[in-house]
Amino acid sequence: MKKIIALGASSSSKSINKALAIHAASKVADASINVIDLYHYMLPLYSIDSEAEFGIPEGAHKFNNLIESADGLVISLAEHNGTYTAVFKNLIDWLSRIDMKIWKGKPILLMATSPGERGGASVLSAAKSSFPFMEGDIVAEFSLPSFYDNFSNAGITNTEFASKLDQQVMLFEQALEKVETV
Repeated sequence: MKKIIALGASSSSKSINKALAIHAASKVADASINVIDLYHYMLPLYSIDSEAEFGIPEGAHKFNNLIESADGLVISLAEHNGTYTAVFKNLIDWLSRIDMKIWKGKPILLMATSPGERGGASVLSAAKSSFPFMEGDIVAEFSLPSFYDNFSNAGITNTEFASKLDQQVMLFEQALEKVETV
């Protein structure tokens, strides 16, 4: 059974990106899903002085261990002012102090959604350009625009978007299968 992390890169208890990540991860065949809530990984604001005085917080080490133990990552990025949420960026900063290869070459289904028509396009673009430098293997990607018009408790309501997500989940599954055979 594949171990999948589902992460909505927000600390909001009502995160639409967490809902999308859970939905997408639940489509992965033969997988156990570990839903990560960034609210439980609230770390002090990164600074070199803080690191020198207090060291790397235990929460950063725990998150790093979760990534190491996973077979793949389903990450849906919340967009704040065109880029990552502060809590997610701060987590990346702390994780990079443990290992610059934050994503450890794990297959990633990278997504974003927002209430607007662009579906988190800016943050998705930022991640697509920066994740590979942190050993992020983005094997599939998906953007869901107008979340509240296209998603319900049952999942994606727009058949075109639902079909696109299914195609991306299939690519993600194929990448997971390659990892297992190596």
